[in-house]
Amino acid sequence: MTTEEVLKIFEENGALLKGHFLLSSGLHSDRYLQCALVLQNPPVAGTLCSELAAKAQADKSIGRIDLVIAPALGGVIVAHETARALGVRALFTERQEGAMTLRRGFEIKPGERCLVVEDVVTTGGSTREVMEVVAGCGGITAGAGSLIDRSGGAVDLGVPRHALAVLEVPTYKPQECPLCKEGSKAIKPGSRQ
Repeated sequence: MTTEEVLKIFEENGALLKGHFLLSSGLHSDRYLQCALVLQNPPVAGTLCSELAAKAQADKSIGRIDLVIAPALGGVIVAHETARALGVRALFTERQEGAMTLRRGFEIKPGERCLVVEDVVTTGGSTREVMEVVAGCGGITAGAGSLIDRSGGAVDLGVPRHALAVLEVPTYKPQECPLCKEGSKAIKPGSRQ
């Protein structure tokens, strides 16, 4: 699946938004990918996540994958559908008192090889937090993946990483945002409040 094909799916589902947005990273942008609008359609979610699973499986440096794990909320469906395609378990982490953690009886056994996935990577912050949870449980982050990489491929997580589409979407610190300087107010369409 090409970047153009992936973005066409996002556009067809009204998930590629233009305006003034406050990202979960705290940065501002004039474009936002609302993955929930794509993932609400199970066949589309299955197709995208199967493609992500295939990329991970094809990367011999990732090796065996025992489970797929993602940050809630945006990564839950991505983890579930990617795990389904790989035939492994799907877990998700949640913030508790500001820290990413495993809850709900989920566990990672020492030595289990994990694929960390999410919907969109901008700075890699959420993926790194999940990787810390994996390491804290004695697991191994074998690789990482996302439907969209907004960093233009710049984020280095120290493990093999794949995305269905890699975009260079400018982001700005609030004090440097040209949209703010024009008087526009950023809206926060994401899941992390």
